[in-house]
Amino acid sequence: MSQEPQTAADPDARSGRSPAPTLHVDALLDDPQTRIVVCCGSGGVGKTTTAAALALRAAERGRKVVVLTIDPAKRLAQSMGIDSLDNVPRRVKGTEDRRREAPGESAEPGELHAMMLDMKRTFDEVVESHADPERAAQILANPFYQTVSGGFAGTQEYMAMEKLGQLRAKDEWDLIVVDTPPSRNALDFLDAPKRLGSFLDGKLIRVLTAPAKLGGRAGMAFLNVGMSMMTGTLGKVLGGQLLKDAQTFVSAMDTTFGGFRTRADATFKLLQAPGTAFLVVAAPERDALREAAYFVERLAAEKMPLVGLVLNRVHGSGATRLSAERALAAAENLAEPGIVDQTDGNADVRNSPETDGSSDSGPEDSAADPDRPVDELTAGLLRLHAERMRLLAREQRTRDRFISHHPEVAIVEVPALPGDVHDLTGLRDIGDRLAAGHTELS
Repeated sequence: MSQEPQTAADPDARSGRSPAPTLHVDALLDDPQTRIVVCCGSGGVGKTTTAAALALRAAERGRKVVVLTIDPAKRLAQSMGIDSLDNVPRRVKGTEDRRREAPGESAEPGELHAMMLDMKRTFDEVVESHADPERAAQILANPFYQTVSGGFAGTQEYMAMEKLGQLRAKDEWDLIVVDTPPSRNALDFLDAPKRLGSFLDGKLIRVLTAPAKLGGRAGMAFLNVGMSMMTGTLGKVLGGQLLKDAQTFVSAMDTTFGGFRTRADATFKLLQAPGTAFLVVAAPERDALREAAYFVERLAAEKMPLVGLVLNRVHGSGATRLSAERALAAAENLAEPGIVDQTDGNADVRNSPETDGSSDSGPEDSAADPDRPVDELTAGLLRLHAERMRLLAREQRTRDRFISHHPEVAIVEVPALPGDVHDLTGLRDIGDRLAAGHTELS
């Protein structure tokens, strides 16, 4: 499968936006060679919703899909009508009768399953698969292991890769959609094999495993003589019991370290392989697009197959010809007494001394003018429009700045919605908007 994004030139002359390639989502989801889609991006940009919407759309177009979320938020389960998600894929009901014909595809219904990464349970599964039952039980009961498996730096990212590798190895799914953690940690799983290798090859691990590797009297002699100063120092830092637990853990895990490294490297290569597609999700805000640029550059450096950017929550207006400046000027004309009445294009002066014979205007004068409440409401709406136009201009400048630095990245824009997505209908709406490519925003 070629990982060049399927794009089309999309110069939007009417909006004044810079031209950018358009990401064709349906072409990506319908391609049988697309087996993994990884959604990454900073927090709060709708990444989890995007991943769920893509998975739902692919399932309703006939593919068997599983979506894996690493984000601990409950939104994914709630939007799919599931009470809770865990480390086992759960079938999402309500997709079987929503088959949407895709060109060249059969009419067979697809399936959607969802799951949430259970970091510790995945770690346990890896141990159980690499060690005999007796040694596995010894490792799982070890206090040091329980600490490492529950919160060691990088464990979540490594286990995300491990779970992805497990799902892909089963070959049970046509498509796996991965929702990564928020912020730059979303790409920490790219470092997981290297970080794990550094940990396993580090000096501390070599010291702790040396006695077991030497064996017999030599090992005991080394432990008693050569390790005395080291263990004494480590004991003061870590605590004697923790050091003993760590030595027991490392000794029991020694035979499984190679399997960890091998599997991590295999999953890393899987992410680089044809059939994997990375989508960066962002909002048209400076910080979010700065993070998006980091993701784009990092993926390129790691030779990961980026297919495009999903630009979420883009604002629009149906009255773009009325600029912010003109709207504000009109609002001031309506709101301030004594300003020339522009209603009929004449030069009559409203509420001026010349028209009412008085230099003072009190509340009764305002009440006597039935047009004032309407004018005030109109002025308020004009100010709101001015704020919206300034927001649009700011979003456009931010978007254009990103495109100027990364003109090769295909983009699909999703309009901002009035509320949160909380069910399958909302996810379908997002999927429709994703698939529409460039859409006139309202």
